[in-house]
Amino acid sequence: MKTKAISELEKIFKILGNKQRLTILELLRSRSYSVSEIVDILNMEQSAVSHQLRVLREAKLVQAEKRGREVLYYLSDSHILILLDNALKHVDHVFNLGDE
Repeated sequence: MKTKAISELEKIFKILGNKQRLTILELLRSRSYSVSEIVDILNMEQSAVSHQLRVLREAKLVQAEKRGREVLYYLSDSHILILLDNALKHVDHVFNLGDE
């Protein structure tokens, strides 16, 4: 692997090493959401959701689109889903978790 690619991959894995960010990414798997919707669904503080979305946006894992007065967040592309799906399959295989 190229040094630059390894460095960027390290950053992505650090970002994915956070339960709140993983939970937000899992939620965004199905559709786009506003900050207030994410706050309500995940029962998190608005400031915490905004912070985590900023980190995900800066890492180019999510994008934002302004619609009227609200901003909707969505996954940047399907590659993150493939990565998350494979990681979940690995965890299930190694720890035999089934559908917990």
